[in-house]
Amino acid sequence: MSKRKPLTVLVASAGSGAGLLECIRDSARKLRLDLRLLAVDPNPGMSAACRLADRSYAVPDGTEPGFVPALLEVCRKQQVSLLLPTIDAGLIELSEQQDAFAAIGTDVAISSPAVVRLARDKLATAERLKAGGINVPHTMALHEFVNDPNRLSWPVIAKPISGTSSVGILKPRRAGELQNMDDRYIVQELWQGREFTVNVYFDRRGRMRCAIPHWRIEVRNGAVANGRTERIPILAAAAEKLGAVLAGARGPVCFQAIVADADNAAVFEVNARIGSGYPLAHRAGAEFTRWLLEEAAGRRCTASDRWSEGATMLRYDAAVFCKT
Repeated sequence: MSKRKPLTVLVASAGSGAGLLECIRDSARKLRLDLRLLAVDPNPGMSAACRLADRSYAVPDGTEPGFVPALLEVCRKQQVSLLLPTIDAGLIELSEQQDAFAAIGTDVAISSPAVVRLARDKLATAERLKAGGINVPHTMALHEFVNDPNRLSWPVIAKPISGTSSVGILKPRRAGELQNMDDRYIVQELWQGREFTVNVYFDRRGRMRCAIPHWRIEVRNGAVANGRTERIPILAAAAEKLGAVLAGARGPVCFQAIVADADNAAVFEVNARIGSGYPLAHRAGAEFTRWLLEEAAGRRCTASDRWSEGATMLRYDAAVFCKT
């Protein structure tokens, strides 16, 4: 009897994302799938996730032109069935090359180019969400705000229009502080309240199957450190509307929102990728990695909105020890 061929999964830009690899392995065990788990990074020898993968490979950074061609080559040589992106860098180019990956048998867990481009433009995102009936903070381009600072209620927050991981965020005390800045910034009203990430799963047919919010109790370097899952009706309603707004969404997507009270919340950012706090959703029963593996293996997708409220994640520093 011939040995069953393992399902090969590749995690891109793996970095320190060891928790995501653990989730993928956990889902494979539950599905009784033979798994071969690969990871890539610009410096795999210094990546904890790459050290924990079955095999790892060096590829250019996502901001470099050679990123997608290098991923294609790894996927072709290693017969990768599923490629899971994890960061924003290179995401647009990767979405645009989905057909090239499909031609070599690799399914990329990513939304359409239109959805990814929208998510990478915070001004366009705010405008699209507002048009779709989703409440957003009042938002405008930097130059519009500088010309008329009274169009927004203070306090405000300034962000790079395609920024990520809270890099470059400013909280000015007066409009003059933004006078000589790069115009590739937006300015938003700064909402007060509790900040949430909502991880959302879209199946291959583009149907929204699960939305799981977690309260970002503590944040470090733009990523959740301590969090807790909560069922927030106003966020569930926003997720339903998001499913209609993001035609072409597929796989993991997440959005950030501020909840002021039970009836008042605003969505201020959408990311067309799996969230860095996904292991909390996984622990609560929203197993995106299971559903991705089911689809990649040709099985029925069992995605649902059944998950546990009150699951709490308290992250701490850990280490991977290896010989250089």
